[in-house]
Parts: sequence; structure tokens; C-alpha cells
Amino acid sequence: VVDDEKPMVDSLTQMLDRLGYKVTARTSSIEALEAFRARPEAFDLILTDQTMPNMTGEHLAKEVLKIRPAVPVILCTGFSEAVSEDTAKEMGIRAFIMKPIIMEKMARVVRQVLDG
Repeated sequence: VVDDEKPMVDSLTQMLDRLGYKVTARTSSIEALEAFRARPEAFDLILTDQTMPNMTGEHLAKEVLKIRPAVPVILCTGFSEAVSEDTAKEMGIRAFIMKPIIMEKMARVVRQVLDG
């Protein structure tokens, strides 16, 4: 989970924990990319916010997909104009979720993405 807002990271982490997933969370896209570069096979899914300082979620997705093209990426945003769902999917992003995120939607989207 990557989001520059700590309360959002905590909320998403708690949601995913309740759904039975093991979560690695970062509040910096740069730190998230470093963690992924160090152990790309340790991650089954990347869930990232779009709007963050230093590196957007879209840019983070491009970088992780260069390292491991098959890793599923879910992009979360509160601003639909930042990147469209079609653009995200063309880049290799598997799913696009608009904030606010409810647990039922998170459960469904994560399961769909992991199931391929």
C-alpha cells in the first residue's frame, strides 16, 4: 500500500489485514519503489495512490512494471481527471479505484486482480 497520507495508509492496511492479506505500507512512493527494487518477488500486488509528492502513482506503476511486468497494480485516486481508467489500463495497471474506498469494493477488486 502506497499513499502519502498516513491515515489513508492506516485505513487501507487495516482493511486489507481484515481481509486476510499481509500488507507492506509506505507513505512515500520513492521508499515504496526502493522496497520493491530490493525484493520484487516479495510483493503479490501494488496498491498505490495517484497524487503524491515526488512521484505519482502512475510513475510508480511504470517503474515497478519495468522491474516485474506481471505484478498487478491497482491505482487509487480521488481525482478522475489526473489519469483515466483507460490510460491506466493501457499502462498495464490492472484496476482503478476511486476514493473513498469501501471495504466491499476493495475486497472485490483485490480478489479480481489477484485471480487475473
